[in-house]
Amino acid sequence: MPRIDSEKFYKAALKKHGISSCGLHWSSDAHQSIRFDKILEMLETDLQHSVLADAGCGFGDFYLYLQANNLHVKRYIGIDSLQEMCEITAKKTECEILHADITKEKLPLADYYICSGALNILTPFETQLFIRNCFESSTKAFIFNALYGDKESDIYNYINMQTLSTLAKSLHVKQLRFSEGYLEHDITVGFFK
Repeated sequence: MPRIDSEKFYKAALKKHGISSCGLHWSSDAHQSIRFDKILEMLETDLQHSVLADAGCGFGDFYLYLQANNLHVKRYIGIDSLQEMCEITAKKTECEILHADITKEKLPLADYYICSGALNILTPFETQLFIRNCFESSTKAFIFNALYGDKESDIYNYINMQTLSTLAKSLHVKQLRFSEGYLEHDITVGFFK
């Protein structure tokens, strides 16, 4: 069972802050952009020929970030567990948006899976299921950011390097990349095939 109800968690933020980075529990647009920059640094350069799946897509902000930077993908698929987010994102992006529980459901195949922030309120077990499903559904890599460290929290999920390394080994990740130090308690990780 999740430590908190993610639907209530995000619906409350959406009601309070509207369709914004704060409506997704980000502290600011600037921090969201920094995290997107780090994910983009790990993506290969052939984006225009790649299918990109955004797991926990929220409002489709990563797709809009790519567009704003004149970067285009062959196909974008957004996936979110909240129906309301899916409806908003479909209108904002005019892309394929799927309503699914990423920890449990079969996901479409994509060259790259990315995730920004969706792991932060999952339990450690759910986080591993989420990462495994996204990695196994990618043909090239799964790139994600997460809260980093050994900190204990009743709400947020922190992941440490030992957990990442163990999970990468169990998934037979060919190359593990990471970037840290750009924001406190944040890490961007790439599991490459």
